[in-house]
Amino acid sequence: MSSIIQPITTLPRDPAVLSLREKLNGGGFEGILKSQPAANVDAYKALKERIHLKLLDLFDLTALEALAPDMLRHEIAVMVGRLLQEEQAVINDSERGSLIRDIQHEMLGFGPLELLMADPTVSDILVNSYQQIYVERRGRLELTNVTFTDEKHLLRIIDKIVSLVGRRIDESSPMVDARLPDGSRVNAVIPPIAIDGPMVSIRRFAHIPLKMEDLTGDALKTLTPEMAHMLQALIKSKVNILISGGTGAGKTTLLNILSGYIPETERVVTIEDAAELQM
Repeated sequence: MSSIIQPITTLPRDPAVLSLREKLNGGGFEGILKSQPAANVDAYKALKERIHLKLLDLFDLTALEALAPDMLRHEIAVMVGRLLQEEQAVINDSERGSLIRDIQHEMLGFGPLELLMADPTVSDILVNSYQQIYVERRGRLELTNVTFTDEKHLLRIIDKIVSLVGRRIDESSPMVDARLPDGSRVNAVIPPIAIDGPMVSIRRFAHIPLKMEDLTGDALKTLTPEMAHMLQALIKSKVNILISGGTGAGKTTLLNILSGYIPETERVVTIEDAAELQM
């Protein structure tokens, strides 16, 4: 069986030859990306899709649910290695590791989005289409090299995300707002209301919530100490407060901080479309 991935031997580089994954992610020589980008992308995705489908046929999914996550990742890695031998694909160790990681993400996580979800600098993930994904870092939008195989692939991951929180999305209910276990807020739309194909936005929140000292400190300086003291006094005085602002302005962040001033003896009731407060 001939390999679908051919090694590149003409790179002006010593032993550290760029792996296929590095080429796909834009790391290194632009000439490589310009010469055979479509062939490399198609070859990697085709191999990953075949290995993934074979794994689904081989694994007893019901039995796998009983395994611990680390054991499950190990089993997937072992099986991927065996299937790669059967495929006789000519790939190096770096490519093999990337393929195992990507398939683990497909089976245990959110597929291509898993790497973005693991990046602590990413505050927003915006999937405009299966082949166009933006992220927000430090207030700036950046186009990523991360893509899905096709619309079906994206729909499969969307369904996986919403089913994780006990929701569903289909033609009769084509829009979902939900919150992931880590606190991230998810909005997803699919056809017929999304005329250009499925779209997803994931708003992520800091694992370590900000405190009032962070807002008044030298790093942010969004409030003066006097303003902070006034807000604290208003909360303790049970004054009605309306917090408004545009997307990403910090409404939820400020509300989370102010909720910390509510006395412990008080009963708190929250009404939210998607649970976001971290009291």
